[in-house]
Amino acid sequence: MFRSIGHLTYTYRKLILALGTAFIVFAAVWGTGVFGAMTNGGFDDPGSDSYKAAQRLDTGLGRGGADVVALYRSETLTVDDPAYRAAVTTALARLPEAKIASVASYYSTGAPTFVSTDRRATFAIVDLRGTEDEAETALAEIEPMLEVDGLSVQLGGNVPAGTAIGEAVTADIARAELLSNPILLVLLLFVFGGLAAASLPLAIGAIAVLGSFTVLRLLTLVTDVSTFAINIIVLLGLGLAIDYALFIITRFREELPQSPTVEAALVRTMTTAGRTVAFSGLTVAISLSSLLIFPQVFLRSMGFGGMAAVLVAMVASLTILPALLAVLGHRVNALFIRRLIRRGRPVATGETHHGVWYRVAHSVMRRPVLYVVVIVLALGVMGSPFLRAQFSTPDASVLPAGNEARVVSERLDREFARNEISPIQLAIQTSGDARSPENIGRLYDYTETLAAVPGVRRVDSVTTLAPNLDRQASVGLLSGPAAASNPRLAAGIQNRAQGTTTSLDVLYDAPAQSDAARTLVDRIRAVPAPEGMSVLVGGETAGLVDLLATLRDLLPVMALIIICTTFVLLFLAFGSVVLPLKAVLMNILSLSASFGALVWIFQDGHFEGLLGFTANGTIDATQPILMLAIAFGLSMDYEVFLLSRIKEQYDRTGDNTGSVALGLQRTGAIITSAALLLMIVIGAFSTSGIVFIKMIGVGMFIAIFVDATVVRGLLVPATMQLMGNANWWAPRPLRWVYERFGLNETETPHHMPNSSPIPRGTQATK
Repeated sequence: MFRSIGHLTYTYRKLILALGTAFIVFAAVWGTGVFGAMTNGGFDDPGSDSYKAAQRLDTGLGRGGADVVALYRSETLTVDDPAYRAAVTTALARLPEAKIASVASYYSTGAPTFVSTDRRATFAIVDLRGTEDEAETALAEIEPMLEVDGLSVQLGGNVPAGTAIGEAVTADIARAELLSNPILLVLLLFVFGGLAAASLPLAIGAIAVLGSFTVLRLLTLVTDVSTFAINIIVLLGLGLAIDYALFIITRFREELPQSPTVEAALVRTMTTAGRTVAFSGLTVAISLSSLLIFPQVFLRSMGFGGMAAVLVAMVASLTILPALLAVLGHRVNALFIRRLIRRGRPVATGETHHGVWYRVAHSVMRRPVLYVVVIVLALGVMGSPFLRAQFSTPDASVLPAGNEARVVSERLDREFARNEISPIQLAIQTSGDARSPENIGRLYDYTETLAAVPGVRRVDSVTTLAPNLDRQASVGLLSGPAAASNPRLAAGIQNRAQGTTTSLDVLYDAPAQSDAARTLVDRIRAVPAPEGMSVLVGGETAGLVDLLATLRDLLPVMALIIICTTFVLLFLAFGSVVLPLKAVLMNILSLSASFGALVWIFQDGHFEGLLGFTANGTIDATQPILMLAIAFGLSMDYEVFLLSRIKEQYDRTGDNTGSVALGLQRTGAIITSAALLLMIVIGAFSTSGIVFIKMIGVGMFIAIFVDATVVRGLLVPATMQLMGNANWWAPRPLRWVYERFGLNETETPHHMPNSSPIPRGTQATK
């Protein structure tokens, strides 16, 4: 198949380039419209109780999730001063009804929740009408209306935070490209020594990113896609396209002097490096597809975006790139400037037995046990901090310090009673009118029961609107006509109970995402619902509890998908059951080291000043899941490339030790160059203003560094030396499967040991 691709891309090179140009133009015009078609957030599980609770409250009571929080403060007046009251109520009264679903404040409810501890600050909750885009448009319209003379006002809440995150994502992409592209070009010049060859990976990278935008926009027509998928597209699309182009261009330049024609060189390149790129792309894409099993829009979007980036990069590298090489031919070495940098030949032009990587391989293989023990212990120690990881869900703290939405969140937490703006919310469905005497009585008893749960500070419900009343008096007042004569009480009842829906808020003192708060959610859910009522527990803490439960349930399925598909693909590539098993184990080791580093840096707060973030003692629960899919796939990128060259030599000679040394020599410089280029792309995202995007950048940077140096350069040669020819072992039935269906790039006989390994060829003793 890959030989045919080589012939076809050479024969139809002009047609392929013409079609590729048309696609680029289309992607640049239509595909980039994806930025306006995406959604913010997406961290909730639509099947969870917490999500259903929010939906029930929205539908039954018209209560949103604090779309806009307007925080007012005076340095001289208290909220009880008539001038303070007049200023706030006047500002809220002029908001257009067509844009506003509801407004709640201290002056409309009388609730102490809205007043700061020093009584100089208060806030109003404004819920907006319409879709997410309409809400953002409405925010821009009402923002100047919320300003008043004599009081400072700052805006927070879901819509301002979502707008800020969207702006930050766009800024991150521009910053990443500005930082990485010049560095990438310089490094590619060093790697290839020529401007013509160095420009090709960047061109393929641009095609991969634009093409992925187009695929993602198509997906937005049928499903929600989170705006954070853009980051993963730029990260993987640009990074992997450069890696794949590097593999193919290097092999093409290596084959040119040894081939009678350009076509022959291209065909040989596609049957070797092209095959490696295809296997790598499929492996990475399948790893990322495991994210699609999660119900959260954020994780599924990362899966969609990552798969699009990888597959478009792979297809472009197997079609447009070889067509470009066919047109350039020997001119791929044009504009050669290596002599201006240093004397020498391009990377991987055939030096074998005297190179640095050849000597490194033999040095490692002389002491394989020592290297394996030391590396495994070191990676285990690096990964140990992950055992004490504390998980959380994203909130306003992911925004850059000083962002107005984050400042409002921090001030609410600091100046007001804790969790007043983010209580544990109970959505209660009643049989019959929620304000019937029977239901009011049941709510009274249920409120009293919840107030006695350990850890609860206060419970707010329709029955607490008239405090200090016994059960009988409360039922008589709240279910009778007398409540309508008190405007504030009537407004409170309207806010708490409509039709068959009522709400109840549980206030507590523990941090919202702490273990104590999560335990409290479990205790509340364990309290039996009143007769004739169904209760759903929601809110920020309940959302975290449900998220962790979902991740805990689906993580084994995800791991099984990744491991099984990786195992099958590597077996079809190399005909061994040992190599896939070792690859999985080594990937787990390198991933554990990067996970441990995430906890040490982002949870414990090391390098806060250098990286520009503020640690809150937790890490986002979704990020290890995302990194598992990305890093596991990327690590196979280098594994496939290294093992392909080792097996190519082993098929010729049957000499395991010599094949490992020669394979590492031929690929070591390319793998480290590819890893360095990918680290530059990924590292640029460590400058992100969004903390969990920064976390991905730092975590993946560490994972790639460990994988490309310690694992591929040291651990792989050591373990392959220890296993000897058993590296290539497979049971007899599977050997038959491989010989019939395996995708082998050489035409020489396979030197595969029997089920009881018998050494073949000459084993080196050094």
